[in-house]
Amino acid sequence: MSLSAFIANLKHPTVKVYALVGRSGTGKSFRAQLVADKYHIPLIVDDGLLIKNDKIVAGKSAKQESNFLTAVKRALFQDPDHHKEVMNALQTEHYRKILIIGTSEKMAAKIALRLNLPEPSQIIRIEDIATKDEIDTAMRIRYSEGKHVIPVSPLQITRNYPSIVYDSIKVGLRKRLAFLPFINQVQTVEKTLVCPEFSKQEETSISEAAITQMVSHCLNEYEETMKVSKVSFTYGSEGYDLDVVIRTPQAISGLMIAELEEYIADSLEKYGGILIHKVKLNVQAWS
Repeated sequence: MSLSAFIANLKHPTVKVYALVGRSGTGKSFRAQLVADKYHIPLIVDDGLLIKNDKIVAGKSAKQESNFLTAVKRALFQDPDHHKEVMNALQTEHYRKILIIGTSEKMAAKIALRLNLPEPSQIIRIEDIATKDEIDTAMRIRYSEGKHVIPVSPLQITRNYPSIVYDSIKVGLRKRLAFLPFINQVQTVEKTLVCPEFSKQEETSISEAAITQMVSHCLNEYEETMKVSKVSFTYGSEGYDLDVVIRTPQAISGLMIAELEEYIADSLEKYGGILIHKVKLNVQAWS
């Protein structure tokens, strides 16, 4: 555990952080409320929003951003005013559990750290709560139609981001009655289906220059001293294979390389609307 995470744990000793993780487009936001209901979690952090009881408490959605670069910053609470708004809201809420949605454990931990929360202590993977067919269907909708789910009601999103609202979907939640635990009560909640601006780009518009810019931004967010020398890619039935040459002033471990490859793939999938099969990093020392 890092020093910053240790300090966060000291500040919130009674808060348990859950993380729902999985590849972009696998249906995490769709099932977020199901997970929150199962574990009695009152607050959800998803793509720049703080959500409670199917309503936006604070924050701004990364899905309303017009491009990849600003979407990543929004999701990671890099904007000072956005960060302050969500931090202030967390300080006024009374909670002992919170759920963070992320494309990886590392991403969830980074968001927790940014929000001054303890490191996630319970990881729920999308594969644990959804079947392969359900995940495949979700990914088809994401990458063929560019549709995303925001786990709040359409009315909330329409008021704030009317241009990206596409449709709504209803999900049935089964709850046991406290006084009759053997009876399940079905509660229907409505979620919003949106088409973010950053996912509306056509396949033909994805150039080497655009992908290089995206990868450079990811590197800058991860470690400012790393620079991109070259990005080349091929496209196959399972998505893009990226070969990235980076320069760094100091040696980096194999574990960090693997983490960085995962971070780049996750970010490009989630906010670039690009299906990534593999990212391979080639590291060169400064000459």
